[in-house]
Amino acid sequence: MIKPLTLIGLLWILFSSTGRAAPLSGEDVKWLNRVTYGIDNATVTAYLAQGRAQYLNRQLQKYVDDHVPAPVADLIAAMRISQEPPKMAALAMQDENRRVNKLPLEERQPAKLLLNQQVGGKMLEAMQRHLLRAVYSPAQLKEQMVWFWFNHFNVAKDKAPMVKILLADYEDRALRPNALGRFRDLVMATLQHPAMLVYLDNTQNAANKINENYARELMELHTLGVDGGYVQQDVQALAHILTGVGMNWSDHFPHLSEQMQPYYRHDGGFEFNPNRHDFSDKVFLGKTIKGNGFAEVEQAVDMLVRHPATARFICHKLAVYWVADAPPPDLEARMVKVFSATDGDIAATLRVLFESSAFTASLGIKVKDPMHYVVSALRFAYEDRPISYMQPAANWLNDLGEPLFGHDTPDGYGMTEKDWLSPGQLTRRFEIAQRIGGGKAPLTGQGVDPKTLTAPVLTNRLYYQAFEPYWSAQTKAALAKATSQPEWNGFFLSAPEFMYH
Repeated sequence: MIKPLTLIGLLWILFSSTGRAAPLSGEDVKWLNRVTYGIDNATVTAYLAQGRAQYLNRQLQKYVDDHVPAPVADLIAAMRISQEPPKMAALAMQDENRRVNKLPLEERQPAKLLLNQQVGGKMLEAMQRHLLRAVYSPAQLKEQMVWFWFNHFNVAKDKAPMVKILLADYEDRALRPNALGRFRDLVMATLQHPAMLVYLDNTQNAANKINENYARELMELHTLGVDGGYVQQDVQALAHILTGVGMNWSDHFPHLSEQMQPYYRHDGGFEFNPNRHDFSDKVFLGKTIKGNGFAEVEQAVDMLVRHPATARFICHKLAVYWVADAPPPDLEARMVKVFSATDGDIAATLRVLFESSAFTASLGIKVKDPMHYVVSALRFAYEDRPISYMQPAANWLNDLGEPLFGHDTPDGYGMTEKDWLSPGQLTRRFEIAQRIGGGKAPLTGQGVDPKTLTAPVLTNRLYYQAFEPYWSAQTKAALAKATSQPEWNGFFLSAPEFMYH
């Protein structure tokens, strides 16, 4: 046994005996490790002070306090994505792209490379900000739901430069405000965001040139599900309903006749252009929708989000994410009942899940996807060493096959054990555990001298409070064989118990 482990262990036993620390049960630890991205001291302190019921109540609030600590907030505030409005960024990129395309051939390629670097820089900031919030936000349940909805309403960074520019705004304006609100608001927010409209090609969808991509995914992946009972004629009808729903960042509006002017809508980069809309009547899901501009879109969304198939599909996905790869049917049925009765209240539906016996029974046996694994490791190892450079963490997610905003197809990343538990995945996680445990990744600052980096001390009070009492004898025996702090850290972060939550 390495000396730091023995010393801190004895100190923790002494500290516990004074009665100054409230005990955490094994179930408490597992519960916290599921409701959050992974426990840290701040989480444990809040949980012990509030109790489980109050802690859950606060986590489920739509407007929960999600302010990160001041040093992290300063880092985020200094990012260009925090200072430059999305309209300005989008217009600047469009103008620069037009300028570059007019350059002589010999000048065009270097200019395009520079433009791509500028666009990529904003995408990297969106990634780092997402990870900083995941690690440091006290609203851990909300952070997980933002990640859940990012997969459900997936947009991929490599679709187009415009998507890269808008990733940060898509998270901030479409997903985060609605992550624990009503499902209809979430659907409408994503439907009216240019990132989604570019990604699924609805900016190309017009009355005289129909594009069905978004209509199909809006039903198959966002609402009804692939077995939701719709047919190809419904896809076609919805595509016609969605004509004219597109993007316009400029202040130059289309020329509209007096008859069409009342139908025009414009908000930020979103535009509904009635000149591009099919005003004919449509039959959608067995119901006639009269030609009425954007009101048709709202009527169709109402039909979709209130359809029984949508309640079943969304509740099943939530149960898979939070409970088990094959959730109990009775739990899903109770969730569906509340989802339908509350008009898609996400927090109310989640409460049924979190207060169920099925949720309790599943604790500690659901495999972490790469995002959960990396963030939980960082939350434990770097709570008292603020991370200022998240690029290594983003690179680890790339290595683990789950790059942020990187799933090219609209279905998003899988969240089951078969998606993320393979010999190759475990080998790579062990390598990442060694990097984090050895303290050699420059997480505390870009360009830091590697010689100044030191390993975090994970044989700490929290380990003895929340891990050591409940881990298997086999795992503790393996930890005891470590000959140095970095080696012990690597063993700990790659332990079987750490792979699950």
